[in-house]
Amino acid sequence: MKPVSSVLQTLPNVESAVVVPLKADAGTVQVINSLFRELMSIFPAWKQAWPDQEAINSAKATWTKAFMAERITKIEQIRFGIEQCRKVGSDFAPSVGKFITLCQPTPEMLGIPSLDAAFREACRNAHPSMAGQATWSHDAVWHAAREAGFENLNRLETSLAKKLFERNYVITVRRLVDGLPLQKMPLALPARAEGRRTPEVGNKALAELRARRAGATQ
Repeated sequence: MKPVSSVLQTLPNVESAVVVPLKADAGTVQVINSLFRELMSIFPAWKQAWPDQEAINSAKATWTKAFMAERITKIEQIRFGIEQCRKVGSDFAPSVGKFITLCQPTPEMLGIPSLDAAFREACRNAHPSMAGQATWSHDAVWHAAREAGFENLNRLETSLAKKLFERNYVITVRRLVDGLPLQKMPLALPARAEGRRTPEVGNKALAELRARRAGATQ
């Protein structure tokens, strides 16, 4: 799977290494100005949202504050949002909330299970009956389940468990996008541990028990 950053186009006049800081400085202004130029080129009916320069300036200030609040701090996130805007198929510019959503790739785009599929997998594997034999489709699902708490997934009411898991899965997806490590799934139990559960071991233990009882009655 290609990293998200490899499929993004460079914003005009903005270096890839630039990070949007959590304050409105000159670098932030440059990024926002470049972003709005891109949006105006993508959406021909952008004047419906920003009819004049005053509206444009106000929108830029609002978007900057929203980016800070939602921690849209990396150029790669904004590039990804622009790429998704090109696929929307609308003439009208998105709201800042919609654009922020577009800045976040879906799990499927990253080659991992959807939220619903990941939640079902996590709940199934969190059940006590699956101890030691659960199969996980991806480190991301196990990481989110562990952060949510296996006991919580097993005992909470479904809607509450899903909200808890969703929060952690969203954070996990962001970690993948940012290139941060995830907690690795534990290795399978060694063969000798599984051997304790084989029929042969059980039959041997039963035979020994019968032999002790027989000796006690003599």
